Amino acid sequence: MQTFNEQAIAQVKKVLSTSKKIVIVAHRSPDGDSIGSSIGLYHYLQKKGFEVNVCHPDPAPYFLEWMTGIDEIKNAEEHTDIVKSQIQKADLIFCLDFNTMSRTGKLADDLINANATKIVIDHHLDPSDEFDIVFSETTSCSTAQLIVDFIDALGDIELLDKNIGEALYTGIMTDSGSFRFPSVTAHTHEVIATLMKGGVQPYKVHEAVFDTNTFDKLRLRSYAINEKMEIIDEHKTAITWLNKAELERFNYVKGDTEGLVNVGLSIIGVRKSIFLMEGDGIIKISFRSKGEDNPVNVMANTYFHGGGHANASGGKWEGSMDEAIAKIKSVLPEFD
Repeated sequence: MQTFNEQAIAQVKKVLSTSKKIVIVAHRSPDGDSIGSSIGLYHYLQKKGFEVNVCHPDPAPYFLEWMTGIDEIKNAEEHTDIVKSQIQKADLIFCLDFNTMSRTGKLADDLINANATKIVIDHHLDPSDEFDIVFSETTSCSTAQLIVDFIDALGDIELLDKNIGEALYTGIMTDSGSFRFPSVTAHTHEVIATLMKGGVQPYKVHEAVFDTNTFDKLRLRSYAINEKMEIIDEHKTAITWLNKAELERFNYVKGDTEGLVNVGLSIIGVRKSIFLMEGDGIIKISFRSKGEDNPVNVMANTYFHGGGHANASGGKWEGSMDEAIAKIKSVLPEFD
């Protein structure tokens, strides 16, 4: 398993020995890793006898609603007062799958001002100094994998069961592109083997996540591929975009475009795929790439107020869709 800093683990054990109210938070626009990590840690801490609440900035996507325990999540959009109160009352807050408080959106100020001890478990670059105890491993394929290592470091690997395992398997599977990204290592598969011994059946989790589609979702994705994808051969890049009117036309709900950016990357000869979507007054941008020599996080950080992993990053553009696409095309030659 991943070797964590022994001093930090000792700190965690000490904090847990006196903690009475624990809160788990994750980043806004939740995905399989942030949800899976949160639910997996929730089940583990409950099994240890702690009072624990999961507080997220916004609702989980519908394709994760099958997960046992997901109904325990309170989100700030629908349960504003409850979330604020639980954060204020907490004496320990686990911050999962984000490297800076700003990634939690409207929860950021409440978290920064909270008196609780803050523990971050994350795999993104450059964690901020807003946390008291830091478990950061950028080579890990997912935060969910780190949660398994964290539980092991606390001496509780035998507590892994089906509910904990299915949540954490979901996080690992989704953030690793179903185990096809370069971040997947032999250790990843050792972790998966451990989860399977605890009762996880991988095919059932895969079906629950990827084979739960609405007709509108499939129509939207087909439209995006057929009508809104452009291949820029000289830069080996696929660009796909959807505006607000198009999303409304296909009755878009959160999660319908999950993984759409990877479709462009699957095309022969394409090494970068960029997906843009209009929402919340900005253009949200997802960047993906193939190869250790072909990072996209620098582009996301330099020009689009974002960042992330070398081959998987996010960003935004505060302007029109046409302006965002034009900007991407103008800077692509810098990253060939």
